[in-house]
Amino acid sequence: MAEIECCDTVEVHEDLLKIVKETMPDEKELNDLADLFKIFGDYTRIRILFVLFEAEVCVCDLAQALDMTQSAISHQLKILKQSRLVKSRREGKSIFYSLADEHVETIIGKGREHIEED
Repeated sequence: MAEIECCDTVEVHEDLLKIVKETMPDEKELNDLADLFKIFGDYTRIRILFVLFEAEVCVCDLAQALDMTQSAISHQLKILKQSRLVKSRREGKSIFYSLADEHVETIIGKGREHIEED
């Protein structure tokens, strides 16, 4: 395992620290961002999002496509909805789910670019 190198001198770079302090988001924003990325940290939720990249679907379609129970899918959809990554609409007795906006696909796309780099 590579060892992390430390500075040889104890020289504080005040100009850099000033920039960091001025540009650092507040604690609430940092926590919200961390929570958002936790949502993307679940294998099942990522699979659901990939299905929703292609089409608006109901729970039964998602369950069939991912070979999971409707209950398990519903649980994950609830989390995705609470995080405003997925939206729903009712049509008769059915509820159809889709991506909340284009940002979801952009975030996943950037993640894929990152892991595919050499």
